[in-house]
This record gives sequence, structure tokens and C-alpha cells, in this order.
Amino acid sequence: MTAPSIRLDGKVALVTGGGAGIGRAIAEAYAALGAKAVVVEIDPKRADDVRAALGTEGLVITGDARKTADMTAAVHQIGERFGRLDILVNNVGDYLGMGKKFERFTEEEWDALYHINLRHMFVTTKAALPLMRKSGQGGSIINFSTIEAFRGIPTCPIYAAFKAGVTGFTKSLALEMAPEGIRVNAIAPETTDTPQVPVAAAIAPQYKDHIKRWIPLGRFGTPADAAGCAVFLATELSGWVTGTTVHLDGGALAAGGFMRTPEGRWTNVPVVTDHGFKRPG
Repeated sequence: MTAPSIRLDGKVALVTGGGAGIGRAIAEAYAALGAKAVVVEIDPKRADDVRAALGTEGLVITGDARKTADMTAAVHQIGERFGRLDILVNNVGDYLGMGKKFERFTEEEWDALYHINLRHMFVTTKAALPLMRKSGQGGSIINFSTIEAFRGIPTCPIYAAFKAGVTGFTKSLALEMAPEGIRVNAIAPETTDTPQVPVAAAIAPQYKDHIKRWIPLGRFGTPADAAGCAVFLATELSGWVTGTTVHLDGGALAAGGFMRTPEGRWTNVPVVTDHGFKRPG
């Protein structure tokens, strides 16, 4: 038996929103394993930063994953330069700072959350599939969801609904693409400390010591954690894995609301006296 390879030599990988945080960690991990990493990033400064990090072997395109014209042009550019696409990471997503009760959301806010959390996957995947098929060697599509797609999240019902939709899209597309050898999976992270969500800095000082008790593995996620999962799903290590979601959550979903008290006992009742975060302003 030949051991599966964790190398990505000769592969081309597209990561949307790859200018910082989880997306950048994935792009850099793929490049370190031999892939030609392509990043689509909406922020010009972040695009410049990751371009410098990836060097001449990579490709960084300033564009918006929500826009069909941008993603069609990006995939065309990938085809012109590399002639193939093997891995697609639909990394873009954001709750847009919209945390409030359902009836207070406007229809314009529904649309904004839809475009950035679900519709962009349709746009990017549709643009990418013809080039992915071209090599005739299969491929891997990785969709980013959230652990909130698998449990309730008060004040973010619209965001949670679209993230739950990622699960249905992932499973169904996996069945469609299986005969062509293109695998489709998702990653659902718990709170990950990134420039978009700098959660460690947001915890009120008096509760810093509680962080190691709130999540069974004792910490928030990091971009490197997500990159590790994305490497697994992109390489031969996951060659018989499709239509599933990796819960990248430090055991939070398994805990089902249980956490440890300062004395080390398990409880499913609050262990702090307020929401635990610093107050705005």
C-alpha cells in the first residue's frame, strides 16, 4: 500500500478572501506544499500584502467573489497562466456586524448577508467548474461554513440560515460532481481569532481566565487550525471523503453548551455574570 501524499505539487488552488486570516493561512499552506496558490481579495492593501508573501509563484487578483464578472475574469486569468484548477476554497463569509432580533433586520440586510455567505459560492463555483474539469483529474471544492450552522445563534438568524444552506449545497453538489472525481466538502469553524473577528481581544479583562474553560480544547481557533483542515480536504489524505462537513470547533458542538467552572467542574449554566465581552466605547 502506498501512503497518500500530503504534497500538492503541480496543483493549482484558488482561495477567495485569501488576503488575511483563515484564507491567507490556507493559501500559504498550499503554497508551502507545492501548489500554485491563487488568491482573490477585495481589499487592495491585503491583496498587496499576500502578493508579497506568495511571491512570483502565486497569483493574487483584486476582485469581489460576490460578482460574477470578477470571478469569471479571475478564472479566465487562472486558465491563461496555469491552464488548470484543482482546488477551490470558498472562504468568503461574514455576519457583517449584524447582531439583532430577526424582526429588526431589513430586506436589504437579508440580501447583503445572502450575497456574502451563500450566493458568492454559487457564483465562484459555477465560474470555476469548467476549468476544474479541464485537467480530467478530479479536484476538491472546500466551502467554509460555521459551527453556528449546526446550532442556534441568537441575534444572527439570517446569517445562520445562509450558513445552514452551505451544508445543503455541499452535500448536493458532492453527489453531482462525484462521477467526475471532484470532491465537495465543508469546514465549519467555531470562533476563530482573525483580523475579521479578533475575539481574544474582545473578551472583558476579568474573564480572560475563563477562555480555557469555555471550549473543551481550551482556546479559540486560529487560522492555522483551519489551514490544517483545508490541507486534509485538498490532498490525497481525504481521497474518499466527499459531501461532509468538518466541525472545526475544539469540541464545542459535542459539549452541547457544557463548559467548565473555575474549579474544573462541568456545567451547562452561565459561569459569568454578563455577556463576557468588552462594552463598545
